[in-house]
Amino acid sequence: MRMLFEIDKKDYNPDGSVFSRPSARGIIIKDGKIAMVYSKKYDYYKFPGGGIEADERKEEALIREVLEETGLCVVRDSIQEYGQVHRIQKGTKEDIFIQDNYYFFCDVEGTAGQQNLDSYEAEEGFMLTFLNPQFAIDQNRRNQLDDFNQVMLEREARVLELLLQEGYFERKGNLHEATKNDII
Repeated sequence: MRMLFEIDKKDYNPDGSVFSRPSARGIIIKDGKIAMVYSKKYDYYKFPGGGIEADERKEEALIREVLEETGLCVVRDSIQEYGQVHRIQKGTKEDIFIQDNYYFFCDVEGTAGQQNLDSYEAEEGFMLTFLNPQFAIDQNRRNQLDDFNQVMLEREARVLELLLQEGYFERKGNLHEATKNDII
């Protein structure tokens, strides 16, 4: 998978304890809009997705995480690699937090079902929304969270900017012509 970019804050003790948490994130585009998870509590947008478990393939984590956070069911045959973002910074509990974020294009079936949120996701009021990518970029850049989470907002804004620059929002309908499912 191609490396999109790296975010290295260099704010950590290089000899300290390390926590590594890879993640899989879905890029779901419909009619020029992007599916994002909105945090009502903190007023930001993120790609649907999350942590890859130790015994899990990236694509399996993508399917599971998108379903849990949005209620959308990913069409397995539509999954295509987009790119990776490597993030390294001082952790909240450990000295070094490392996260390789793997982004995948995918289509989804039908409309959103019920979410299955973790407690912190429910507390933040995670909800699925389809919106103009520039709006999400602007909102994430206006938002001021702690240093740790600010990196996540910038990561998502930069991925959205790459997608815009590469023309992915100029295409009509679903990203993959082989799948003709409607999204909410």
